[in-house]
Amino acid sequence: MDLNEVYSSVKSLIGPERAWVLEVFVVVFVTVTTVFVVRRFLNRLHARLARTDNLWDDTLVDAARPPVSLAIWVVGLTFAGDIVLLQTGAAIFEASDTLRRVGVILALTWFLLRLAQRMQVSIIERNEGNEDRMDRATVELFGKLVRLSILITAGLVILQTLGYSMSGVLAFGGIGGIAIGFAAKDLLANFFGGLMIYLDRPFVVGNWIRSPDRELEGTVEYIGWRLTRIRTFDKRPIYVPNAVFTNIVVENPSRMSHRRIYETIGVRYDDLSKMDAVVADVKKLLAEHPEIDQSQLLMVNFNSFNDSSCDFFVYCFTRTTEWAYYHEVKHEVLLKIGEIIERAGAEIAFPTTTVHIPQGLRMQTDNGS
Repeated sequence: MDLNEVYSSVKSLIGPERAWVLEVFVVVFVTVTTVFVVRRFLNRLHARLARTDNLWDDTLVDAARPPVSLAIWVVGLTFAGDIVLLQTGAAIFEASDTLRRVGVILALTWFLLRLAQRMQVSIIERNEGNEDRMDRATVELFGKLVRLSILITAGLVILQTLGYSMSGVLAFGGIGGIAIGFAAKDLLANFFGGLMIYLDRPFVVGNWIRSPDRELEGTVEYIGWRLTRIRTFDKRPIYVPNAVFTNIVVENPSRMSHRRIYETIGVRYDDLSKMDAVVADVKKLLAEHPEIDQSQLLMVNFNSFNDSSCDFFVYCFTRTTEWAYYHEVKHEVLLKIGEIIERAGAEIAFPTTTVHIPQGLRMQTDNGS
């Protein structure tokens, strides 16, 4: 017995006037079966593609799984509604065609939103630890802009599907945009300031920044659409509107390549004859120190005759840029310079005053002698 015979037998049992009920049942059954089969197929396909090196194929399939099921449900159930409308004329089922169109648009929108979100996550994971590619904040910005564009486009298409005039909607949006622009110009300035931060990347979350134009220094904790939060070194948060960064100079010490040791050290005038030996030994110390970068400028020279000392300066760069470890290196270098001066039989100078008494000057004591 084939399907036509089965259908005829069931139809004869329920009566010709109720045959549409069987048709609705068949449509719903086919819809449920199709959803089950497609879901199983997509799950297995995703599991297989996840084992490959290509990130985009499994991302595409993963984003499509729930929206495809939704689209099948919408098409199947609205088609069943069309059958009911044709047989009963019930007014509630007159919306089946519109619901089908809106449902398919929503399913497509859902798919695009999921795809954009998963692509954002994949790009961030791929760029972890790679300084040459886009940082996390920039990827998140573009992800938000793409999702916002998808939502706006989907909203306009749905309004058009529901019969609303797009020219009126766009005209209203244009007038509203002008009004909002005048009312919220500071908010827009901060938004575009944040956009420039994301695009130009003068700093990212985690960087230590400071501005010579403002009393502003600390670690960047958060970059938002309106403001940026900076944590100062005494752990106070500073909330800076993004528009401020378009008008000030920002230094980013976190991106320095080296840290500099620049110190002036003075020895006594009595030890001037030992200056050459001291300078030579200090140069040798720095040239052999493993934490001093020899590819950078290294100078140790007698510099000036000061009021109470003969000064020489030390100018070099450490390999590390870490603030705490830099001071450990500097601590060691300065102590060894002090040892060099001591071994040379010299002393580090300190401010002194010499009083010259003319010959013949006599000091009178209390007893008059």
